[in-house]
Amino acid sequence: MAYNKVENVTNRTFERTLTYDKYTDPKVLEKEIDLVFSKSWQLVGHVSQLEKVGSFFTTEVANEPIIVNRGQDQVIRAFYNVCPHRATKLEKSETGKKKILQCSYHGWTFKLDGKLNKAPNFKGEDEACVQDACLRSVRMEILESLIFVNLDDHAKPLSESYGDFFDRLSKYPFLSELKRTSQKTRVIKANWKAFIDNYLECDHCHVAHPSFVAALDMDDYQIITCDNYSLQGSIVKPDKNYGTVDLNQAEMQGGSFFWLWPNLMLTIYPGPGNMATIQMVPIDHETTLAVYTYYFRDENLTQEEKDLVTFAEQVRQEDVELVELEQIGFRSRAFNKGRYSSSEKAIVQFHEMVLEALNE
Repeated sequence: MAYNKVENVTNRTFERTLTYDKYTDPKVLEKEIDLVFSKSWQLVGHVSQLEKVGSFFTTEVANEPIIVNRGQDQVIRAFYNVCPHRATKLEKSETGKKKILQCSYHGWTFKLDGKLNKAPNFKGEDEACVQDACLRSVRMEILESLIFVNLDDHAKPLSESYGDFFDRLSKYPFLSELKRTSQKTRVIKANWKAFIDNYLECDHCHVAHPSFVAALDMDDYQIITCDNYSLQGSIVKPDKNYGTVDLNQAEMQGGSFFWLWPNLMLTIYPGPGNMATIQMVPIDHETTLAVYTYYFRDENLTQEEKDLVTFAEQVRQEDVELVELEQIGFRSRAFNKGRYSSSEKAIVQFHEMVLEALNE
């Protein structure tokens, strides 16, 4: 893939980073849940998870329980996973397939399109009181087979929220053939923003990621800021491989690493057709759930695909160690801000967006 530089969307230049209380103050996270995560598009799944009528999965977005399913009409929909009768969490399973959704409290049932099916404790004249008691829908859009939801009913459409990102993504011909093959999670002892800061620069790569630097041409490495997202990457070095993957003969001969506001990273590594997503989900102000999802053509990975995953996970482990050490320093009285290098424009963009969302 060719990397064409575009004008940075940020005009201001900071000498200093976000103050470190943004990484250690629980009140800051409370504001972020309300003003960032509740008002942005959040990736929740992939259409390959919902191939059959009645299939569903559950998740959480900004601490809200969500259920996504495929209806009898083949339409994929998202709802708050909450019964309108007594606010009980409706579906307890993470995934499954059902013809009807039933609340375990009073036995209310709902059709796959969210409409009320039966309310056993409302009979006779009482039935009229609950005719409009449907599941509350959540805004949902699907692009490139990725399922996103947004809790903000007034947010811009997904296709308008990230500039030309989905146009860029559509240029990878193998993406339409991929499906969600596995997902791993790990708890990181750091604020969610710390990992994203780390992801958005590669000044640390020569120090922390020897295998990454050995595979990619760092002299050609570029970081580009775009409309609510950024892109970085490079081509592979001649005659390089990792494991059984011959990078120069691979289907993908460069690495592309995207970040989408606020907490989604999407990576395409050199090798056979592949994609992975990384999401940073806050547990508390100093603890984050990292969600790593892999997409390949088949669940039964080839040796090349297994080697690719091993390579990616090694890089991520190296990053986790760094941001956990960083979180210790955030709590120190030694400094209250960091410094930007000229190569860290993507971090500047991210920090500007955080401050704007928090009205600061």
